[in-house]
Amino acid sequence: MTADNSPRPHLTPASLNRLLRPRSIAIIGASATPGSLGASVLGNLERQRYVGEIHLVNPNRAEINGRPCVASALDLPPGIDCAVLAVPRAAVLQAVRDCAARNIGGVIIYAVGFAESGPEGLTQQQEIARIAVQSGMVIEGPNCLGMVNYIDGAPLTFVETPARRLTGQGVAIVSQSGAIAAILSVSLHNRDVALSFTVSTGNEAVSGVEDYLEYMIEDEQTSVITLIAEHFRDPQRLLTLARRAAALGKPVVLLHPGRSQAARASAATHTGAMVGDDAVMRVMVQDAGFILVESLAEVLDVTELLARCPGPFSGGTMLLTESGAFKALALDQCIEAGVPLPEISDSNATRLRETIPDFIPATNPLDLTAQALVDPDIYSRALEALLDDPQFGVLMFGIILTDEATSGRKLPAIIQAIKNLKPTKPVIVAGLDEGAAVAPAHIKALRELGVPFFHSAERVFLALARLKPHPPRPAFAAPAIHSIAPLRPGIMAEYRAKHLLKELGLTTPPGHLAGTIAEAETIARSIAYPVVLKAQSPDLPHKTEAGGVILNLADAASLRQGWARLHENIAAYHPGLTLDGVLVETMGARGTELIIGARRDADWGPVLLAGFGGVMAEVTQDIRLMPPGLCEAAILDELRKLAGGVILDGFRGSPPLDIVAVADIIMRLDAFVSAHPEVKEIDINPVIVYPRGQGALALDALMLVA
Repeated sequence: MTADNSPRPHLTPASLNRLLRPRSIAIIGASATPGSLGASVLGNLERQRYVGEIHLVNPNRAEINGRPCVASALDLPPGIDCAVLAVPRAAVLQAVRDCAARNIGGVIIYAVGFAESGPEGLTQQQEIARIAVQSGMVIEGPNCLGMVNYIDGAPLTFVETPARRLTGQGVAIVSQSGAIAAILSVSLHNRDVALSFTVSTGNEAVSGVEDYLEYMIEDEQTSVITLIAEHFRDPQRLLTLARRAAALGKPVVLLHPGRSQAARASAATHTGAMVGDDAVMRVMVQDAGFILVESLAEVLDVTELLARCPGPFSGGTMLLTESGAFKALALDQCIEAGVPLPEISDSNATRLRETIPDFIPATNPLDLTAQALVDPDIYSRALEALLDDPQFGVLMFGIILTDEATSGRKLPAIIQAIKNLKPTKPVIVAGLDEGAAVAPAHIKALRELGVPFFHSAERVFLALARLKPHPPRPAFAAPAIHSIAPLRPGIMAEYRAKHLLKELGLTTPPGHLAGTIAEAETIARSIAYPVVLKAQSPDLPHKTEAGGVILNLADAASLRQGWARLHENIAAYHPGLTLDGVLVETMGARGTELIIGARRDADWGPVLLAGFGGVMAEVTQDIRLMPPGLCEAAILDELRKLAGGVILDGFRGSPPLDIVAVADIIMRLDAFVSAHPEVKEIDINPVIVYPRGQGALALDALMLVA
């Protein structure tokens, strides 16, 4: 496949309107042959009873289904809103030229064989884009399945589409994959989730996911947006749109298939080696407000919850179930997924205690046992007692349904309780025995009340984990950074990088660069033994591997021996390498080793990294990526999420560490990288962290300047 990195116009919602909400449509390549593209599109429009004008183009037919045909797109009346090209690849380019000549607003191209097929196809796709941009015409595709507008009843796809019209609000699907768009449409409709649009963007010759996302964000009849994208052509615009959607309270669910394993980062630093494109994208889009999911199952479940429930999904979850064993399973699963189940007890759940039998402990999850079979009203009493509890933002039933008779006894009681209580927070019903017979009328009644019904409680837990709200980010007060002289491109060796870090306010060990053993001895006497020797050259980014670090030199004699050994090691590892010198430093006191870094991604901008470091940093990979602009409290929260984060606050008698000093380093790096776009990577590894109040010491540093 040949990538098409051609620049694209920034299309506004107004410029997309003729394509997405057409009042007149032309089918170029219309056909009466069942199963053909042209016949399928016309069948969809007629089935949907589209009320706008329909124009057909077929040089071999005078009419199709009683509708007149013209021989060429040049015979169409000028100014048609949207044309569908149901023609082979060889005929596409001329058809695009003809559409531009007739001032058609938008064109949908189904044909394959363009940028995805190689250089020749790429050249044709670029010519299509040139014509479209020159004429002000919007192109969807090529290599797409088209779009469906459920608001106006305009299904411009060759996939057979049932007759549906949106009343009120619905979900918009925007997908680079036409197949996934079709799958999601069928699956959501099967769950009675209303749709406003589905758009397949394909090769994105002219219009892309960012354009359609902006349209859906501003569309009043779209309440939720589900986005399926393997790549983004304009990441910074995407982040701006994500923040716009969040400000409007319009959730965007993102499924990003095909995670890239190729990190474009330089291997010069540990930071660059550990931070890949996909990881950066995920951190940045989540920070901007997108809801990330990992599978088709999750995208369906999360989309349904958002579309059906009043929300927001804040606070803890209260689970009402009917099995002690499942109660234990649910606790395990929710803890693992990160779904909070606030604890309750007889002492702090007085209202609940009054509504349930004495033999049922007031806990979360609440095991109602089989009591509902003889007392179905227990659901209503328990729900009423819990709805006003502020610690619960979501109430969930995990019910044993067994068969149609059992579910027919339990579900009507839950439905009636919801009707009577009119909850203003999300209520979810899930069956515990997948495949149990449930009357469709009961599921329909729940959905009409805004209550999702799931056949699997575990899937609900996973969906709720994705919907955990991100707390508002406090204002970031960037540390004051002194003006820094322009930086020379290339790898900046440790001694230069440390000099810069000192200017930024970081603490480094006392030391200086030595060119001779005599200079090294003078430096060692001035800073006090024991000392460490470190070979310095921009061509030697990883000194330890080369034997270029000699530790714990306690006196002048060991210093001279270490000096000789270091130069022998470098000569063997990199013959002919000329060092800038040898850094002579005081040995730092032992402490906990962290790695702190920053990288400027070419697409997404600055991203920060912190984790447990040292020579094993790339092996353990216990790191957290962070977006820029985090305040101290948010950084501390991220540090505590490390797998070894328990160590930071003291563990088994060890003292709490000075993680506030670590947060200060991260904020200073953040401010520096934001102010210096030429800085591609910074790596401080290790940073030695001492007990609380004793600070942190940057033992090694490397910088890459573009």
